[in-house]
Amino acid sequence: MKKPALRPQKSSDNVTIGREGFAQISAVEGIRLTEEMWKDFRDFDLKRLSNAKRRKMIVQKYGTHP
Repeated sequence: MKKPALRPQKSSDNVTIGREGFAQISAVEGIRLTEEMWKDFRDFDLKRLSNAKRRKMIVQKYGTHP
């Protein structure tokens, strides 16, 4: 039996990295998440919050107000 030909994958301009990878990249820039921030993100995952809800909660807690 012949193996099916592999098609080249489409190139994408978007790349998704995990939280740990993002933390390592951010550390190079001198940006580090506090333990409280890590806890918030774990809670978001456990609650299965949507991206919009996550952003709203982050802005409410950590955002600056003019």
